[in-house]
Amino acid sequence: MTPDAVLEVREVEKSFTLYAQRGVRLRVLRGVSLTVFPGECVVLGDPSGAGKSTLLRAIYGNYLANSGHILVRDGTDIIDLAGADPRSVLAARRRTVGYVSQFLRVIPRVPTLDVVAEPLRALGVAPARAAEHAATLLSRLNLPERLWGLSPTTFSGGEQQRVNVARGFAVDYPLLLLDEPTASLDADSRQRVVALIEEAKARGAAIVGTFHDAEVRAVVATRIVQLHDGAGVPDAGLTSSLLETP
Repeated sequence: MTPDAVLEVREVEKSFTLYAQRGVRLRVLRGVSLTVFPGECVVLGDPSGAGKSTLLRAIYGNYLANSGHILVRDGTDIIDLAGADPRSVLAARRRTVGYVSQFLRVIPRVPTLDVVAEPLRALGVAPARAAEHAATLLSRLNLPERLWGLSPTTFSGGEQQRVNVARGFAVDYPLLLLDEPTASLDADSRQRVVALIEEAKARGAAIVGTFHDAEVRAVVATRIVQLHDGAGVPDAGLTSSLLETP
């Protein structure tokens, strides 16, 4: 693995078989390679349908890559999430890899404060301390306190996304995967999420994300890369300010 890198994706391939479409095989990721260092926010700049979310899910271990390697620095160890056993993947998620998806998926009836605090409690943080940190995040994201005791399954899309972001940022993960974290948010909430991202970069987190919001992308990106027609090479059409290298 490249020295100092937090994430190194090597020649990852991923295809899906569409059984409802007479077994058509759809090749989504084609030899994707990508290296991400501490303090970077690498934004995937391909258009919709190019496989950006698929790559994030493969890195997180939700999708099994057909081939290639997904190397993550997990403390003093290096784990290949493309071939790791389920127990190792779950351990990496607890302490190393955070993920904010486009949709909040939680167990119904679990209060919002517990949803956000759960990643901390899984690491052994005392319940009271975990709840205090969760409350701080929810306050920063402007989610009314009257909602903290309710299940987020009843919330609006924007409220659910704020809970999703708070949960994803509850732990200071070395690697953060952000899949449209500002989707469904108003301008004020977007700025609050941007502040969290900037703080994560400042503490040395390596971030890989997708952002349809061009203004947000311009602020948070240290590099914008293309998965295809460049396989991780910065888009030459971007301004030099967005093409900083570590």
